[in-house]
Amino acid sequence: MCDCESVKKELEKYVRSDKIAVLSGFFKTGKAGYGEGDLFMGVVVPDQRRVAKAFYRGISIADTAELLKSPVHEHRLTALIMMVEKFSKTRDESVKKSVYEAYIKNIEYVNNWDLVDVSAPHISGPYLYDKPRRLIFTFARSGNLWKQRVAMLTTFYFIRKLDFEDAFKIADILIDHPHDLIHKAVGWMLREIGNRDRQAELDYLATRYGKMPRTMLRYAIEKFEEPLRKSFLAGTYKN
Repeated sequence: MCDCESVKKELEKYVRSDKIAVLSGFFKTGKAGYGEGDLFMGVVVPDQRRVAKAFYRGISIADTAELLKSPVHEHRLTALIMMVEKFSKTRDESVKKSVYEAYIKNIEYVNNWDLVDVSAPHISGPYLYDKPRRLIFTFARSGNLWKQRVAMLTTFYFIRKLDFEDAFKIADILIDHPHDLIHKAVGWMLREIGNRDRQAELDYLATRYGKMPRTMLRYAIEKFEEPLRKSFLAGTYKN
């Protein structure tokens, strides 16, 4: 029997039926929502983390990947948390490589913003940091909402290392994206760059802020002083 069945049974101990409707609404699972058709069992994230920490050492990467294929959202998120734990808690590069490869092979199941955000900065980010990064550019140009968010969030690890180049390049690819979940992701990463190097963010925004979606710009300048923020919103900023 797949060890993932033991994880599922453990998660069932934490089900709160009152959370099913709340989570389903929050993650837009209704018709035409970005999470249309996703299924929730009603387990909150702290309890999912509790289960993941209890199981990640003993479960194989293959079984973790099998759990990631579940139609139940909490199963997928718990699987990703276990992948992150396996990746981050080992110094064995072969294990890191296996986790990364399982993650990318099953990327189609990383199909909501929380699933992306809990995993990409902690798996694909650190793995690709000192390697060729062609894949994230392929993802950025894929037309797939979740792969595009993976591409942007992968750069969060690079940003933390003060490596901004690819974050800016992917932001350029996604600057005209129609979906607000990408607007928020790009603006968030630009803000993170600004938290570390304000001038680098200002230089980037100076020639682009006029064509940015409003949500993307608001996220990017959220931490700016009020007069500076207002100059961007009014379209009067001059570098």
